[in-house]
Amino acid sequence: MGDGWTMRKMWVGAGVAVASGMGFVMLLVVGVYLVAGNLAGGAGGGAKKLAKGSVPAAYQPIVQKWGNLCPAINPALLAAQLYQESGFNPKARSAAAAQGIAQFIPGTWATHGIDGDGDGDRDVWDPADAIPSAASYDCSLASYVKDVPGDPTENMLASYNAGAYAVIKYQGVPPYKETQNYVKVITTLEKSFAAPTTRVDPSEQAAGAIAYAQKKLGTPYLWGGNGTADQGGRFDCSGLTKAAYESVGIKLPRVANDQYNAGPHPGRDELLPGDLVFFSDDLTNSRAIRHVGIYVGGGYMIDAPRTGAVIRFDPIDTPDYFGATRVTEDGAKALPTTV
Repeated sequence: MGDGWTMRKMWVGAGVAVASGMGFVMLLVVGVYLVAGNLAGGAGGGAKKLAKGSVPAAYQPIVQKWGNLCPAINPALLAAQLYQESGFNPKARSAAAAQGIAQFIPGTWATHGIDGDGDGDRDVWDPADAIPSAASYDCSLASYVKDVPGDPTENMLASYNAGAYAVIKYQGVPPYKETQNYVKVITTLEKSFAAPTTRVDPSEQAAGAIAYAQKKLGTPYLWGGNGTADQGGRFDCSGLTKAAYESVGIKLPRVANDQYNAGPHPGRDELLPGDLVFFSDDLTNSRAIRHVGIYVGGGYMIDAPRTGAVIRFDPIDTPDYFGATRVTEDGAKALPTTV
C-alpha cells in the first residue's frame, strides 16, 4: 500500500506542478528518488511471454511458439537474437553473406535450416522457416553443451558465437571478449522483449534526464534536430530523448523505435518520471513507433511534437499511446548500432 500511495501522491503533485513552472523539476527530482528508494529491491524477472508489440505482429505467433522449443530458450530471448541480427528485417543481407531475418550463412542454413511452416521447402528468406530454424539451431547447440557446468542458456549463446567446441573446452563461456559480450548483450536485450512479471526498478538517471528536457521547454521543433549549435539548439522527438539521457551518461539510439528496446516495459499504471513513452499508428509493432517523449508524472510528458510546435508538456493518454520503456544503462549499451 505504501508504494502505491507514494506514486499516486507524486503523480497528483506532478500534475499540479505542470502549471507552476520552475518548481516542477525539483518535485520530479525528489519524486523519482523517493519512488526509487521505495521500490529498491523489487527485481524484474525472466518471462515466457513477449512484451506488447515488441515483435512485429506478423512474426509474434511464430516467435512465441518456437521460443518455447527447449528449456535453454524462451520467446523473449529468441526475439532478442532476431532483433540483434537483423532488426526483424526478412530481407537483411550482411557483408559476410548472412541472409534473412535470422542471418544464417549458407553453410549453416544447409545443415540447420528447417521447413518451419511445412510448405515443402526451406527458404532462408521466409521468416516462417528462418525463425523456427533459429530456435531449432539454438536448441541443437544447447544439446551439444548440455553436460557443461554453468547456465545452459549462457552456454548455448556462447556456442552460437564461438562454437560448441570452445564451450566444452573451457567448460563454460570461453574467455573471449567477443563471446562474453555477445552473451551479455542477448541476455540484457531479452529483458526488453519480455513482458515484465514483477515491478521494474526505476532508473537512477531518470531525474537528470527530466531536468535536461525541462530546460528545453519552449525550444522550436526541428525534424532531424539533435540540439547542436548549427541547428539552433533545436530537436525532434527522439533527438530530445537521446540528448536528455546522454546528459546523464546513457547513449540511446537515434530513432524512437530502437529507443523502445533500451530497457524493460512498465505498464501504464506503473509509469515513473523518466520513463520513455511511445506512440504509434500500429499498436502491434514497435518497429512502427513514430513518436517518443519523457514521462514526467500526472499523465504528462515533455516532448518535441512536430514542425511548427515547441518542446512542451503533452498528455500521454491518447489513442496512439503504444507503451513505455524504463531506460537502463545496460539495456542501452546492448542495442546494436545498426539494425
